[in-house]
Amino acid sequence: MRIVSLTQVLVSISIVALILLQERSSGFSTLLGGESSVYQTRRGIEKGAYYATIALCVVFVGLAVYQLFN
Repeated sequence: MRIVSLTQVLVSISIVALILLQERSSGFSTLLGGESSVYQTRRGIEKGAYYATIALCVVFVGLAVYQLFN
């Protein structure tokens, strides 16, 4: 049970970090001097971070449900 709680904490920290990196004004697109005033589609690392955030949210909810019924 302790391992599940620790995993949930680590997943939540990862979710917060990925969400902060996806912020349009200070995300991956402006890391190398890119312009952020125009909306662009997600490509490369940004697209991977987007899908990783969704996957981690699903894992987080799954862990929460698991802890609820154990």
